[in-house]
Amino acid sequence: MVNPVRDLYAVAVALQRSALAAVEPGAVVRQHLRRQGDLVYVGDRSYDLGEYEHVYVVGGGKAAVSMAAAVADVLGDRLTGGMVVTKYGHMGSGPPPSGLKVLEAGHPVPDGNSVRGAQAIADLARRATERDLIVCLISGGGSALLTLPVPGLGLDDLQELTDALLRSGATINELNTVRKHCSSFKGGNLARLAAPAGLVTLVLSDVVGDPLDVIASGPTVPDPTTTADAQGILDRYSIWAGRPVPFQETPKPGDAVFEQVHHVIVGSNRQAAVAALECARQLGFSGLLLSTYVEGEAREVARVAAALAKGVRRHGDPVPAPACLVWGGETTVTIRGDGKGGRNQELALAAALALEDWPGVMLMALATDGTDGPTDAAGALVTGETVARARSLGLDPLAALMANDSYPFFGKLGDLIRTGPTGTNVNDLLFLLVADEQDDSPV
Repeated sequence: MVNPVRDLYAVAVALQRSALAAVEPGAVVRQHLRRQGDLVYVGDRSYDLGEYEHVYVVGGGKAAVSMAAAVADVLGDRLTGGMVVTKYGHMGSGPPPSGLKVLEAGHPVPDGNSVRGAQAIADLARRATERDLIVCLISGGGSALLTLPVPGLGLDDLQELTDALLRSGATINELNTVRKHCSSFKGGNLARLAAPAGLVTLVLSDVVGDPLDVIASGPTVPDPTTTADAQGILDRYSIWAGRPVPFQETPKPGDAVFEQVHHVIVGSNRQAAVAALECARQLGFSGLLLSTYVEGEAREVARVAAALAKGVRRHGDPVPAPACLVWGGETTVTIRGDGKGGRNQELALAAALALEDWPGVMLMALATDGTDGPTDAAGALVTGETVARARSLGLDPLAALMANDSYPFFGKLGDLIRTGPTGTNVNDLLFLLVADEQDDSPV
């Protein structure tokens, strides 16, 4: 076994790189998609390209470009064309995938390009016949990036609704339930537009538990939610009280429009978490994957994380030090202040307060897409010394937390994690590293 690495920062960086490499979109697509002559194998199914006049690629999300490049490479000369929509800055530096158009649009709040891209894809799907095959690529961010308002709602209405839900602390499941019933694209509506064409959907999941109907609001998936569910969510958070919303119902399980649809999840949060855990073990750490279903208010989840770290440090429980605890999921933030930050930065700040004066402990919280909330950081990194360092610089960590102002706080400390757009998106990851009991050196 390799001797445990004492530099916990170097370990955290290694875990991050291993996790992201395991869910590189092009690589995971190629694990589930291959071609032999005219036969294309998608998961456990095969498609004879000789039976189709046209093969299109469409989709959206933060990983759309890398996924599309891999599919275009596999399809080769049989690719007719298509379009994918991604977030601004996520197109990469290279040319668009061969034969495809790429449009950048707004996220997490949609903009005009979100509507233009969704409309172009909807028009293509509507023209497709039973002699056509559509490969749809879905990844996190697709809900905002592919926006087609129902009659009676404008883009400005959707922007207002989205912003209000994001600020309320609503979960991604709740947010996307509302989005589905405000859209002529989401909640299975793209499948309805594409029928009777063949439709294959490759999904890179960014939602806890990988529910297909929630990821990017499930444009090719039957929707189990209803307009009453959507209205109930707005009522719960007192959003648009007394203001009618022209929700429209979505196609449900058993609808004939899904007869020619096949879905394959190509990558998920668990894949990334398992890869990070294996990296930690190779570096000599006791490793434990706690869960990939973590949800809840970021600052409350932080207290649980700190408690686990203390248990390892003091009692070697649930695993002995040097230890690495890994979990994945997606927390939420109820915005009460006027500061700037993201859910991972807020979690890290709350954890720093809970870990104050605990030596040999480090926590890294990051968004796998490289952007945590409305910031250019993926998250933040803290230790038992973070609070003392902050106060020595005249910073007030508790005041920053109360104001939801974690981004400038960590910026002044130099503890922001900046990866840039990673090209993938599989929720958030948290790494808890605990050094040997004898090793109280600064981390």
